[in-house]
Amino acid sequence: MEFVIVAETGSDISPKLAEEYGIYLVPMHVSFGDETKDDGTFAPKDVCDYYERTGKLPKTSGCNPEDFLHIFAQIDAEHPNCHIFYLAYSAITTCSYQSAKIAAQERENITFIDTKHVTVGQCASVIRFAQRLKEHPEWGVEEATAAAQQICQSVQMCFLPSNLDYLRAGGRVSNATALCGNILSIHPKIELVDGELKAVKNYRGKMNKVVVTLIKDFVQEKQLNKKEVWLGATHGFSEQDKEMTIQLAYDLGFQVVHWVDAGGVITTHGGYNAFCIAGYTKE
Repeated sequence: MEFVIVAETGSDISPKLAEEYGIYLVPMHVSFGDETKDDGTFAPKDVCDYYERTGKLPKTSGCNPEDFLHIFAQIDAEHPNCHIFYLAYSAITTCSYQSAKIAAQERENITFIDTKHVTVGQCASVIRFAQRLKEHPEWGVEEATAAAQQICQSVQMCFLPSNLDYLRAGGRVSNATALCGNILSIHPKIELVDGELKAVKNYRGKMNKVVVTLIKDFVQEKQLNKKEVWLGATHGFSEQDKEMTIQLAYDLGFQVVHWVDAGGVITTHGGYNAFCIAGYTKE
């Protein structure tokens, strides 16, 4: 049986990886005032420029049923008689999962799996599943479903905003909290807890120093498998800091280090110069 994987652009899976694994990406959306654009069709820098120019954040929205209908029709034409695995952006955070259900009402060839992850965490889940499917061409739907669920449960992810300005602009923290946090150089560590984004710890200091501590802490706390790790950042994260974090991951014993450039959705929520890390515990 042929399997095809579907995910949202909010997974930040690069076009290169999507092509390599035959993954179909459904566009999420970002609205700049009255103009709405598909995620992935504009530079993430545009989010930061818009905020600097207007003092307002763009608004993100999930995929609508028409987005899924378009992708499903494309898959039908290119892969007739396949079975689709939709590994969804955390269903608690967006309408995408429900939109896919609406679009698939007349279908019986789709398996829906809520990854309970976003951005780099969803990317890590989807790519690992795609790799497993290639390794096990003998799998049926039941075996593949069990593997996908195990993989999603094994992924651990967090991100670290550079400052609290975007969280304030998005209404997630108060003006006073943002002001105090920026003055004190406080960076909240935000993890996915059963699909929800929750601040679990505060770090204090310059971003490039805090990122080093975060990586070491996260790897130890989650007991990440050293075979591979996913790192990523939003616009504004310097090339020097990127190289530093990649080298640190290798120094910590990771055999493969992937880098992800975050797209428009997570840039809107995480802000300028935010950092992400995702890895795997035992599956």
